[in-house]
Amino acid sequence: MEDLASPEPKPQPDYRELLERWGEISDLGRARALLAWDERTMMPASGAAGRAEQIATLARVRHERLTDDRLWELLERLAESTRDPDTIEAANVRAARRDCGRARLVPADLRAEMARSASRGETAWAAARPESNLAAFLPHLERNIELRRRYAACFEPTSHPYDPLLDDFEPGMPTSEARRLLTELREGLVPLVATLAEDPGAPEDSIWLGRNRFETDAQKRLASELLRLLPLPPGGWRLDPTLHPFATSIASGDIRITTRYDPDDLSFAFFSALHEAGHGIYEAGVPAESRRTPIGHPASLAFHESQSRLWENWVGRSRPFLEQALPLLRREFGDRFADLDAERLYRAANRIRPSLIRVDADEVTYNLHVALRFELELELFEGSLQAADLAEAWNARTEEYLGIAVPDHAHGVMQDVHWAAGSFGYFPTYTLGNIIAAQLWEAAAAELGDPDRLIAERDLETLRAWLAKRVHSHGARYLPAELAERALGGPPDPGSLLRRLSRKYGELYSL
Repeated sequence: MEDLASPEPKPQPDYRELLERWGEISDLGRARALLAWDERTMMPASGAAGRAEQIATLARVRHERLTDDRLWELLERLAESTRDPDTIEAANVRAARRDCGRARLVPADLRAEMARSASRGETAWAAARPESNLAAFLPHLERNIELRRRYAACFEPTSHPYDPLLDDFEPGMPTSEARRLLTELREGLVPLVATLAEDPGAPEDSIWLGRNRFETDAQKRLASELLRLLPLPPGGWRLDPTLHPFATSIASGDIRITTRYDPDDLSFAFFSALHEAGHGIYEAGVPAESRRTPIGHPASLAFHESQSRLWENWVGRSRPFLEQALPLLRREFGDRFADLDAERLYRAANRIRPSLIRVDADEVTYNLHVALRFELELELFEGSLQAADLAEAWNARTEEYLGIAVPDHAHGVMQDVHWAAGSFGYFPTYTLGNIIAAQLWEAAAAELGDPDRLIAERDLETLRAWLAKRVHSHGARYLPAELAERALGGPPDPGSLLRRLSRKYGELYSL
């Protein structure tokens, strides 16, 4: 009998036009991402000036498409005609109106200059950081801050001058809420750090360290093998070296992961590769049919960081995962790991040791690094701190929070790429991501049973599929607060993370 079911209704002309226009806007953004990836991995140093102009041009053209009056009129009509708020169509219209509405407040020339200054700043930072030459980098930092102040002023009046910067990365979250969450977590961590630092029975971590012990080629092979243990899409990713690790998605099926190889410290490449792979798993989980649409990207940087931190720490530092990694370590580094058992590797991977470098930090002290940066950013944009005084403030707060003296700017205020790239408002999302990851892990344990069992059984696909259903598959359909209600059952809450850290490190340190 002939199937008489009604065919799927065709999208209305206005909605088809929206998708066509947004596809071009998306392509321009992804092309800029590809240029930025190349700049940080492959580009010869002499290409920096030209690349800054190319990136600025793409930023300007994309901004002009985003702020086009015809597009805004189209969105206004669609907002009036789209009746069911729960449809994908309605979600795309809402997301597009939000992005376009914010973009229309910002002049195209300012957007282009921000992109140009970010590219130049990264190049200057990469050259100045090895020599700890803050004087050479400072003019670029000051220029980035000046441009971000002008950008934030486009959104006035606001409750706080930092709100527009945070909103770029964490849509809808006010500065006051981020400050509350990070302060609550910091106040819970400080006594835990003090207790752990005084414990004479702390696990040792010297297995990761050694002058020129770890050949770069061997580290590359190890990092690639570690990523093959994770549920990344086969044939859909690549791994490359860079100065400051990152991950980016160029298209569906094209995930770029990077890491850095330190011949004196194996832990950096080991855990940064897992961290960036977590970003890649999220990007790969956004449905292909949503790509090139307004909701075709992750919900926020906090949710993005929740995935990178979850795969790095909840999975990568677990006993069963490290048991699987041990044969790989032995294969690449031979005698150095021959007599090491899995329990000692686990304890070494989870050593609490206050350190100068954020990306090297353990799970507990990591959030103090983020708190430091967040507080300094607030002071910069409140006007109580100037860029010229940033290094002195950084050094003082590092001693206060971590008890360590900063020997030079490369290990202090110049260690991260974010300010060089003008990414003010990004740092708090790392800790927000840790908070969300802890809540997701508790929810996964309630539904799937002990996730460590899945890791031990090499069934990470079940965990990935659960995360995809809860988080990845929605893309940017919901604002972060709405996604938190759906994925976590409530707003971000530091309690889950504090419970995890107290329980895990209480066991490790026999407290």
